[in-house]
This record gives sequence, C-alpha cells and structure tokens, in this order.
Amino acid sequence: MRISLKTTIGRLRLLAILEGISLLLLVFVAVPLKYLFHYPDFVKALGPIHGILFVLFIFSTINVGIAQRWSFRSTTWKVLVACLIPFGTFYIDHRILSKIAE
Repeated sequence: MRISLKTTIGRLRLLAILEGISLLLLVFVAVPLKYLFHYPDFVKALGPIHGILFVLFIFSTINVGIAQRWSFRSTTWKVLVACLIPFGTFYIDHRILSKIAE
C-alpha cells in the first residue's frame, strides 16, 4: 500500500488508517481491559486520541468531498459511515479511496 501525503486524498487515506486502528484498539483491547479486568487506564489514554482522529477524519472527508466534487449519495456518506464501523475505514480505503488516488 502506497500513500502520498502530498495530496488531500492521500492524507485522508492516512487518517482513515489511523482512525481505524484507534477504533479497533479501543473496541477490542481497551474496552475489554476496562470491563473484564478493571483496568481503565488504556481507555483513558486511547479515548481522546481516537476522538481527535475521528473528528479529523470527519472534517477531512467533508473537505475532500467538496474539493473533489464527490456525490454525497454515492461516495461521501459511505466514507463518513465507515468510521463508525470496526474495519470500515480499511474497507473504504480499499474500495473507494485507493481507486480515487490512482
């Protein structure tokens, strides 16, 4: 996988990957540690990081969608919804963003 940080699509792809990793760590590592083993420190540390990446991803998606003149119905909403689903940003990167970046 090759991502160019010189383009807005490339930066969006990087944010998608980082946001996806942070969501997976939060849902599958930090939350179980908190509730099964009473170890909330990882959630306290990772929660704000994920929150910042989430907000950056939302704003970046809207910005790129406007700049690239994406159809909201066919592209933008799919990219926005992907950040709510574990593994969603990886899927969207593979199916939509990587093809647009080519």
